[in-house]
Amino acid sequence: MIIDLRSDTVTKPSPAMRRAMAEAEVGDDVYGEDPTVKELEEMAAGIMGKEAALFVASGTMGNLVALLTHCEPGQEVYLDEEAHIYYYEVGGMSALGGLIPRLISSEKGLYHPEALEEAWRPENIHFPNPGLLCLENTHNRAGGRVVTPECMHEAVTWAKRKGMPVHLDGARIFNAAFALDMDVADLVKEMDSVMFCLSKGLGAPAGSLLVGSRDWIAEARKWRKMVGGGMRQAGVLAAAGLVALKERARLKEDHRLAETLAKDLAAIEGLKVNLDQVETNIFMVDLELPGTDAYRFVSLLKEAGVLVNAVAPGRLRFVTHKDIGEKEIAQAVKIVENVVEGVSN
Repeated sequence: MIIDLRSDTVTKPSPAMRRAMAEAEVGDDVYGEDPTVKELEEMAAGIMGKEAALFVASGTMGNLVALLTHCEPGQEVYLDEEAHIYYYEVGGMSALGGLIPRLISSEKGLYHPEALEEAWRPENIHFPNPGLLCLENTHNRAGGRVVTPECMHEAVTWAKRKGMPVHLDGARIFNAAFALDMDVADLVKEMDSVMFCLSKGLGAPAGSLLVGSRDWIAEARKWRKMVGGGMRQAGVLAAAGLVALKERARLKEDHRLAETLAKDLAAIEGLKVNLDQVETNIFMVDLELPGTDAYRFVSLLKEAGVLVNAVAPGRLRFVTHKDIGEKEIAQAVKIVENVVEGVSN
């Protein structure tokens, strides 16, 4: 058996999702005639406390559509130097949107007002115009870090003072809300737009939602069409998303298992885990094993039956999800112990 801890995107649809997909009532969504997509969009908007929502094929598409809707070509987008939009979305903001990333240093995903102000470029004939501030919660490359409401409020206040809207890459925003024990609508109430994923953590096979004001979503719908996101009878996918949203509270179990796994791995000599930073279902493990690096270690783990990702020469990323339980966690720890022992000897 392979224990896959690379990402929470590797899950298989649950039986309930498969039934819902098979029985979904569908229509042509480009014409606005798919009732299941409509139901999903209405539910998503309601949960997020926004006026409207748009079903898109992926989180990357959702973020791209948001940037295209908010900005004009040639504008700057202010975002964290390790943001998913900048790091993992193939440069779409520049290649397809003609947008310029203005990178901000952060403390593992947390913006500080001084850093925001330092990045700011005032009106000058030589500079591009500012267009948008992007936040990310939870923060992927910071190891599933939860960005606090206070930090988000400070960033939004700064952006509004500069005349910029704010977009939230909330791919795993429900993880953040459960970690903070607060309603997700309260967490995102100051955002002009939010993207969240159904296929990360929530376990659906595909799809994300973009939420915002009614007029803004109407404009975003046209951009979605332009980038190839008119999916026709998309209710088959939306049906799984409805199940995922209704069952979202199970994310708490992923958090609990991540904490268990992190503690067990931290007890293994040669592995270092900052347990104070294990906040959701993602955490990082630093290797302190002479003679090997993370990439070789990942290969050895794969041969032994555990899949994880190397994110740097000395760092691994572990992610728990709905297809991982107590049994898989215990087995993964034993395998990691054996591989560490083999490398050390």
